[in-house]
Amino acid sequence: MGEQFVELILKLNGFVAIAAIGLIFVFLFKEGVQAFRTIPASHFIQTTEMDFDNTPQTVRMWQPVGTNPKYSLLPLFCGSMLVALPATLLATLFGVASGIYLAEVAGKRTREVVKPAIELVAGIPSVVIGFFCLAVLASLVQTAFQTTFRLNAVVGAIGVAFVIIPVIATMTDDALRAVPTHLREGAHALGANRWETIVRVVLPAGASGVTASILLGMGRALGETMIALMATGNAAQITANPFASVRTMTATIAAELGAVPQGGEQYRALFLVGSLLFSLTFLINLFAEIAVARMRKRLAL
Repeated sequence: MGEQFVELILKLNGFVAIAAIGLIFVFLFKEGVQAFRTIPASHFIQTTEMDFDNTPQTVRMWQPVGTNPKYSLLPLFCGSMLVALPATLLATLFGVASGIYLAEVAGKRTREVVKPAIELVAGIPSVVIGFFCLAVLASLVQTAFQTTFRLNAVVGAIGVAFVIIPVIATMTDDALRAVPTHLREGAHALGANRWETIVRVVLPAGASGVTASILLGMGRALGETMIALMATGNAAQITANPFASVRTMTATIAAELGAVPQGGEQYRALFLVGSLLFSLTFLINLFAEIAVARMRKRLAL
């Protein structure tokens, strides 16, 4: 009876978690879709307005306050990508290297110290990292690269990378340690040294898990709020310059949602931004789960 009760409680917890996520999904999209009732769908991409010479011009801006509000999502999407992609690249370089070191190189005592230290980094509040980027890192980057804008996408990307390095490192370590030992022994029996075994045997066998860690890290980077709000400059513009000030989708929601009237145009538009962000992170996490499932299936064979 005790085991059945525990099993029932665990099952109920699982159903409650799934139901909660489903309700969040429904609520976001229910509020976001209503934005199309008052705002034309094309305005979420671009609008046309008259300049000083009464010449029509195409505008792609997020400027919800004013006599002629603009709700283009392109600057916010561009800003999110300009922060998340470099952050994922930096975190992949350091995170995968750390995972390889922990799984294949580090001794037992070293591993017992280094891995908890890396995992403790994930416990640092993002607002603390954002304040460090705002007060210290931004000045260092501006001095090193002579940038026009002190707060820019690179500063935000470096800060976000600190957050997702532990995610990638831990998952890479777990994925590589899940590779069967007989594969390593077979490589050594054929004359391969340690690094040849890692590069040609262990990494290919755990590639799906490493890919999943990178995708999950990217999803975490897209969802980061406080660092993006404090360190990127919050200028909603379309640019490919990583040293320009940008504004992400998460920063826009955090900065504006608490100050808009409920049920208004801007309120609905912000929920549409949240729906887009939720969909992106959901798809990235789905691909990561598929990669993990393939790795388990491959190792089972």
